Amino acid sequence: MFDTLSDRLAATFKNLRGKGKLTDADIDATAREIRIALLEADVALPVVREFIAAVKERASGAEVRGGLNPAQQVIKIVNEELVKILGGETRELRMAKRPPTVIMLAGLQGAGKTTLAGKLAKWLKETRHQTPMLVAADLQRPNAVTQLQVVGERAGVPVFAPEPGNGVGDPVEVARQAMDEARTKQHSVVIVDTAGRLGVDEVLMKQAADIRDAVTPDEILFVVDAMIGQDAVNTAQAFLDGVGFDGVVLSKLDGDARGGAALSIAQVTGRQVMFASNGEKLEDFDVFHPDRMASRILGMGDVMSLIEKAEQSFDAEEAAKTAAKLQKKGGKDFTLDDFLAQMQSVRKMGPLTKIFGMLPGAAQFKDQLENFDEREIDRIEAVIHSMTPAERADPNIINGSRRLRIANGSGTEVATVSGLVERFFEARKMMSAMASGKGMPGMPGMPGMPGMGGGKKAKQQAKKGKAKRGSGNPAKRAGGSGQPAQPQPGQLPAAFGGGAAGGDFELPDALKNMLDGKDGK
Repeated sequence: MFDTLSDRLAATFKNLRGKGKLTDADIDATAREIRIALLEADVALPVVREFIAAVKERASGAEVRGGLNPAQQVIKIVNEELVKILGGETRELRMAKRPPTVIMLAGLQGAGKTTLAGKLAKWLKETRHQTPMLVAADLQRPNAVTQLQVVGERAGVPVFAPEPGNGVGDPVEVARQAMDEARTKQHSVVIVDTAGRLGVDEVLMKQAADIRDAVTPDEILFVVDAMIGQDAVNTAQAFLDGVGFDGVVLSKLDGDARGGAALSIAQVTGRQVMFASNGEKLEDFDVFHPDRMASRILGMGDVMSLIEKAEQSFDAEEAAKTAAKLQKKGGKDFTLDDFLAQMQSVRKMGPLTKIFGMLPGAAQFKDQLENFDEREIDRIEAVIHSMTPAERADPNIINGSRRLRIANGSGTEVATVSGLVERFFEARKMMSAMASGKGMPGMPGMPGMPGMGGGKKAKQQAKKGKAKRGSGNPAKRAGGSGQPAQPQPGQLPAAFGGGAAGGDFELPDALKNMLDGKDGK
């Protein structure tokens, strides 16, 4: 959703690269480009004005310090101001001192409240170890009650639905009865799904206010479709005035519309975005972290979310065993069975395009990510499953006749089998190097990255390449050989003022081949 905004900001910051000092004209030009980028992304005008004023004020007084060049200093300021307008710190759900905690969902029809009720219930059940109950208080929309029951069944959560809906029943009375039901059956959380309308009207507001008064919710969450643009802010303000709400949930963040609503609502209403829904599945639901969202908009990745997803998907004991295999004998104990298990664990984290998109610098291979075919993973699994245990343990024994048999068994071509075997050896080499602290093969500037170890060989290579690089001082570099410096530990990607030119960034061959769908030949 933020691709266009990210691209515009990247181009803006790129123009600052190599400047030893920022003039007032540079700052004005940068501020103008950022303003245009934000307005094109449908960010509300008052928010844009406030944001640009804050950035200009800070950039005018900013000095190059702490090892950051002027471009990086501006990015730092933009990042911090983005975090501010997105709400600052992450806000957690308020839980009642005495259960049940009551959460009421409000919003327009079509915003995705019913599906989101199931996502929230599943999240509370699995990550917060609560015992939620869904309440069908939307009795107007055709089949809304049935939809909630289906969603509740998929989430493994009970649904309180005494009325059939479709215009029959009193939603306020249903909400009251639900509280008695929750106390009787000892549910720790009650999630009330209310009716929506095609537009803001008095009937909607009155009904929502009556339900609010009947159940006294601990949290009222306003669900807004992130794809409706600036109108989301107007709708949010109308609900805030008519019913009131404590937090915002953004739905349909996986759409391709301009995502200015996310950047506007928190600032205009003074209520933070608490959750984000970014897909059709019940698992496509995340806590909204302003700092991580700002980082993703600026193309710096979202490593923390990636780590959290990995912790949920990977078994720590199995991961330790795999790491031990990769560290010994150059990774030769790492088999195709291990490779398959790792790949399946990664798939549990979600679509690979989303996972790779969280990596810093992912914007530089955005086209490859968009064109990546997820079915490639299914083909890889089919090929590995068609091998014998001996072949999976030692792929070196897979000769021509074995490749033909495996290809026939998996419904693929011999070239596909050959490509997989070659890619496996490349991937094993890459993972073994990382596990042994020798950096990532094929990634310039990575050997010295914190946490990557930076083995002896990698340090020697870095030292050897030093003479070929230009000075770290932008002014000296401009007057010198003109060759851009390689990125130093902790530097930003080149597109955002980092030390490396954009064309120098290369993916490891194994990952590049997978994204390109090559067979390794």
